[in-house]
Amino acid sequence: MGKEGSSSIWRRKQVHQTRHGGIQLAKHLKIADLVSIGIGSTIGAGVYVLVGTVARERAGPALTLSFLIAGIAATLAALCYAELSSRCPSAGSAYHYAYTCVGEGVAWVIGWGLILEYTVGGSTVARGISPNLGVFVGGEENLPWLLMRQTIPETEIVVDPCAAFLVLVVTALLCIGIRESARVQAAMVVLNITVLLFVAGAGSYAGFRNGWKGYEQPDGYAPFGINGVLGGAATLFFAYIGFDTVASTAEEVKNPQRDLPLGIGLALFICAGLYILVSGVIVGLVPYNMMDPDTPMSTAFAENGMPWAMYIVAAGAVAALATTLMGSLLPQPRILMAMARDGLLPPFFSTVHPKTSVPVNGTLLTGAIAALMAFLMNVDELSGLVSVGTLSAFTIVSVCLLVLRYVSPPDTSKPIVCTRTPEGLPVVPKSPSRPIFTSQYPIFSPVLTILSEASLHTLPERSIVGDYASSASSTGSVLQDETEDLEEDAPMAESPQSSTRINLQDPLLIPEQLPNTSETSREEARRRVARLAICGVLIGVVLISLATAATSLPVLLRWALGSAGIPIFVTASTLLCLIEQDNGQDKFGQPGGFHCPWVPALPIASILVNVYLLVNLGVQTWLRVSVWMVLGVFVYMFYGMRHSRLAQGSSSNEGQADYKKLAALDPPLH
Repeated sequence: MGKEGSSSIWRRKQVHQTRHGGIQLAKHLKIADLVSIGIGSTIGAGVYVLVGTVARERAGPALTLSFLIAGIAATLAALCYAELSSRCPSAGSAYHYAYTCVGEGVAWVIGWGLILEYTVGGSTVARGISPNLGVFVGGEENLPWLLMRQTIPETEIVVDPCAAFLVLVVTALLCIGIRESARVQAAMVVLNITVLLFVAGAGSYAGFRNGWKGYEQPDGYAPFGINGVLGGAATLFFAYIGFDTVASTAEEVKNPQRDLPLGIGLALFICAGLYILVSGVIVGLVPYNMMDPDTPMSTAFAENGMPWAMYIVAAGAVAALATTLMGSLLPQPRILMAMARDGLLPPFFSTVHPKTSVPVNGTLLTGAIAALMAFLMNVDELSGLVSVGTLSAFTIVSVCLLVLRYVSPPDTSKPIVCTRTPEGLPVVPKSPSRPIFTSQYPIFSPVLTILSEASLHTLPERSIVGDYASSASSTGSVLQDETEDLEEDAPMAESPQSSTRINLQDPLLIPEQLPNTSETSREEARRRVARLAICGVLIGVVLISLATAATSLPVLLRWALGSAGIPIFVTASTLLCLIEQDNGQDKFGQPGGFHCPWVPALPIASILVNVYLLVNLGVQTWLRVSVWMVLGVFVYMFYGMRHSRLAQGSSSNEGQADYKKLAALDPPLH
């Protein structure tokens, strides 16, 4: 890519550079809506579809332990999500956090992976509908011909018309509006939780009555060993993507600073509790090697003398899968919209419908693609792809939190609006690289090359800052957030007749104040060490994960990787624990909101768990993901890199573009 391509990978945008002209997403969602979206998006495939497959092939009776490990890792990432989503409420979710904290190239990889995750996630859920509908008619073979799974002659492809039809129905519902979609989800979530509580209660009764046959296996509690348990946890991570969906609705939340962290936390807590409770009951009712991979719950009750219960379970499964499908298809158009607004994808995806306030183009297109995938591909092949996207997003969010706390990006400004006063004086946004004063009026011309944002905060009290504020107030000028910042450093003059008034046209009377060089050097050294430590954590985690989980590698190579990774990881983690966090972190994004506890230990643990689970995924899964990522690299090189708003001269500070336009319209007077 050359020097230009290399620099584009690390260029960052402002945290507030998310909204542009045109129709915006409507703010309709409250905390109850977020919890219902989170639960509805989460509970579905994990319990109703993948329980049978993971128990049979990976975890055995230790399925509950796999759910617990996946839930712990998800909780670590959820706390990181909670802080970033409350500070940076954007439909881009992890993509947006990566763009503002790490760089454009990393953000593209995450965004491209999220596109795959949500499309595949919806397709995976939809494939679980047909077996559950078949329960009501005595088997899938009794379904109407148009809804029945069929094998294409002379191939091994099993098509599922019912899954494709359901995807299209949910896509149409999402196009109606976010408020309507949330109401449908809320109603089905109540039904879903009721059914799962029934499963736990009735299943426990059957277990104590007939004996817990599933736990009386000759090969023990974990027949596939610890690697099987961890591999099952990596696959079951698909069951914990609900809070990711909540974060993607940030721009449609009325009070994101308060409601997003609560919505994420409550949804994850309820879902994890239900998963562990229900899975512990189901694996005890039936031996793991006799579980039905498609309808594990219904068949478990039937084999324990409660055939009538399977109809209740099937009804709950259909409702849960429908809401999970809705939650899987909901975030993807918003990710596409966020990427299109940044110029990395065509503007076709950024269009918002004027009546429904929904990114309708992206919703329709992604719904059609998801329907096609659900029609052609099977569940087991797709679930691993979802885990890669989810774990990668969780990892980068944890990294972004470390970057925010230790090397906070220079983007610390608030949203700005470039406008004019009634007298025609342009209101110029802040930027570290230019003065805040305009050259439109001769009174400001002598100080343009001297005063800048960096020097304003070091000027003596009641100097030029106070006089400028007085003059601006006399002409009706408003400097928006600048006056709030300046009040902390220099008191404002109360009138133009201040006794400290000086001649603005004599630049010799305004010497530039230099910062404390020793303090600046210490801060630069601290940030340099923090950057190296964060990189060291990542390198150490990757090496340790390869050494412990990549069983296909030679033993000596694994020992070498572990011997190098452990000291790197320990040293880097210790450095992060010892050095101070960045003072500028509190200025990043929206004020207030949730602050993640136990930093840096918590995000480091999240990175370690997520990367380890990534390595535990199968080679075939990584090969499929690699094909998608290679395609993404070409799309970025030939479109995204060139059409990026940052590449087109649109600075990470949106106001700078407005400033240039004003300067062009109003040349300086001499």
